[in-house]
Amino acid sequence: MKVGAFVCDCGAPDAIDAEGVREGVGDEDVEVVASAGHLCGDGLEKAAAVVDEYDLDHVVATAPDAGCQRRIREMAEAQGLHPDATAFVDHREGSGWVHDTPAATEKTARTIDATVAGLREESPSRTVSKEAGDHVVVVGDAAAASSLAGRADVTLIANGRDFSDPAHNLDEVAVERGRVRDVSGSFGEFELTLAARITEDCIGCMECVKQGPDEGVTSYPVDIAPDAPDGDYLDCCPVDAIEAEGVERTIGADQVVYPGGPTKSRGGQLGYFSHFDGGVAAAVESQLGGISKPQHLDIEMDICASGDSGVEGCTRCTDACPHEAVSRPAVDEVAFDETACMNCGACTSACPTGAVELREPTNERLAREVESLLDIDEGGRISQFFGGDAGIESPVVAFVCSEQAADALESYGRRAGRGEDAGYQPILPVRVNCTDTVGEAHVLHALAAGADGVAIVGCGDACLHSGPDPKAELVDRMNVATGDLELGARTAFFAPEGDDPAAFAADLDAFVEGLEPSPLPTGEHEATGTGRPDSPREPFTTHDWALESVRRIVDATEPDRDVIRGLDTFGRMEVSDACNLTPTCSTLCPTDAIQRTNDGELQFNHADCVNCGVCESGCPEGAITIESGLERSRLPENRDGEEWEPVFEGEMLECVRCGTPFTSRGSMESVRDEVGDLVEGVAGDTEHSIFEYCDECRAQVVFQGVNNGR
Repeated sequence: MKVGAFVCDCGAPDAIDAEGVREGVGDEDVEVVASAGHLCGDGLEKAAAVVDEYDLDHVVATAPDAGCQRRIREMAEAQGLHPDATAFVDHREGSGWVHDTPAATEKTARTIDATVAGLREESPSRTVSKEAGDHVVVVGDAAAASSLAGRADVTLIANGRDFSDPAHNLDEVAVERGRVRDVSGSFGEFELTLAARITEDCIGCMECVKQGPDEGVTSYPVDIAPDAPDGDYLDCCPVDAIEAEGVERTIGADQVVYPGGPTKSRGGQLGYFSHFDGGVAAAVESQLGGISKPQHLDIEMDICASGDSGVEGCTRCTDACPHEAVSRPAVDEVAFDETACMNCGACTSACPTGAVELREPTNERLAREVESLLDIDEGGRISQFFGGDAGIESPVVAFVCSEQAADALESYGRRAGRGEDAGYQPILPVRVNCTDTVGEAHVLHALAAGADGVAIVGCGDACLHSGPDPKAELVDRMNVATGDLELGARTAFFAPEGDDPAAFAADLDAFVEGLEPSPLPTGEHEATGTGRPDSPREPFTTHDWALESVRRIVDATEPDRDVIRGLDTFGRMEVSDACNLTPTCSTLCPTDAIQRTNDGELQFNHADCVNCGVCESGCPEGAITIESGLERSRLPENRDGEEWEPVFEGEMLECVRCGTPFTSRGSMESVRDEVGDLVEGVAGDTEHSIFEYCDECRAQVVFQGVNNGR
């Protein structure tokens, strides 16, 4: 990978110091850093010459304007670079216009390095597709149905309304009676349950309309309201199409437009729209016949902790998904609808085992970007360029939602660019698809890499993904955990909403200025993403990555507390005397964190437990309790390297015939108490109980006993 970094002032020569940026960029893959006063104009020819001279295969340019980006990308493509080999850094709206020159210069240099670090981890693109038809059901909105007609096969559900007014142009629309009782299914496979008091035998004679109450009966389509008063008109139908108690039927749809209808999921669902406007009309039309879209997830169900053998386990992904793209067809099964996935990352940050991961950005890419941003010398990487301790004094990593939050910050930058007071602290930005992408592992890693704090910058209450109280639960948990780790509260959520940059800046200022310098150095930590070198899981799963970060933090802070609370992907197992050493828990455990020895000992590996709860819910004796949190004394580094600890000691019975350990004494006695009377004597003349034999020998003894009795 050979990268050229191009620094342009983009019409704002005082925003950053171009020479300082050149001094500050330090990524090993950056072959050259060049600057220009007007890169996308007069500087393009010179930039092309640099690309050729250094044989570059990637270009990173400071160019926030879309027109500038287009021209630079065209230049790179003309020099033979791939269309995706050009990336851009916002040095203006997000840096120079809202920070002083030293801080903006420092931030721009670091952001260029972070961009290069991210490019090294970029995943190849893949697509997923799903076929669908052209049938669109519109509920109760004649104008919406009429506007979609001609482009789609449209059915209008009356939902109690009367569309006999000639103002409704429904010539190309099928109009159906009934009130919607339920909408289920997914894109291409929706089903609407409709309730009506007129059956499909109706011939439209309108006898019931003429004889019925004015407000209780509709004429097009003919139907009777559920609360319409009883009367003789209910018996007037010549074809007996009136059903006073009501009837239900279902109707299928590929897409559903239900203005004012119930929200099926807090973040919206593919093919289901609870409002109608020009954007919805365009979306509906674009999805007619099916969709093809980027594949957002990598899924490995073999390591999923959802459960086994009819026992419900981890439900984090289904609980987290705001788009109904994750479901549980059975209590011990999870299914992903990748075409319905909206790339928010909620399931991936919640998943402790790595069974589902974002393809872009991956956890490893985010880790490398964070580490690059924090690779800052004391006083700032380019402090000597400006003299003294100029630059970024308190490194705070900011995970910024790439939707409304990023747009709001850009608008604040433009305000500052025209002279308004809209500046804020020079936080170090890491773009994420949504703040739901951010989980406990991301926060812990940033702190382990030396960040003074972590700011999660999202869309606030307007966020469709995180809900009305975005990231509050995560922030609270992380501050409990970092408090237990002797770091204090270092995580906060911010929403740059509306037209009040001053409020955002004040909240951010209070957070940053209240942070003590981190005891962990910057620029020294490169995460491996593993909890142990021989881990069977892929690197950068939530659990293993978080464990690695906690270990680094503990080495620096030496906390007094043994149990680190607030860490949801770590489980602490306790076993009561009710345990009969049945193999259920060890069989069900998806991370192999439980094992039973031949000498009657149940052992637990705390470092591998992801707190899924399968063992607790599946234990037939109810002997297991799992509590969340990381217990340091149970980790191998605090147990002379021993990964396994005994959590219950029982007695295993050996088969009296072959000597094989086959069950615990408690299990044997429990079964004998239940069915002993029923099998008495089946072992023939043997001096031992039938319960003292293993399965194989027991079958042989019973067979011999039966034959001897003939």
